Amino acid sequence: MRVVLVGSPAERDALRARLGATMDVAGEFASISAAREAAIDADAILLPHTRRGGDDRLDERLTPREIQVVELLAEGLPNKAIAARLGISDQTVKFHLASILGKLGARNRTDAVRRAVRRGLVTL
Repeated sequence: MRVVLVGSPAERDALRARLGATMDVAGEFASISAAREAAIDADAILLPHTRRGGDDRLDERLTPREIQVVELLAEGLPNKAIAARLGISDQTVKFHLASILGKLGARNRTDAVRRAVRRGLVTL
């Protein structure tokens, strides 16, 4: 799995140490915005775990397309079905999902939906 690390140099070092040899680090950036602008082909964006201010308070907002993807995730649709519904490729869905996970600080699809619901981005 190819991942992008986001955070301060010390936070990225800690992330890299936890990953060990299990994942391929495709790039490292100080912010999610910088990582997204680089458009590196990666499966996920990894952020450091922080305990300050709660687990759902990251500065970046989801784009309208990312909100559509989360809404379809909440319906339980797999990537291919989301892609078909939105008229995009399943690779693009994977990119949106990686961005969503990073922005929400979520560990997986289910956690992303939970956090989006708590933020009021989607309703069930």
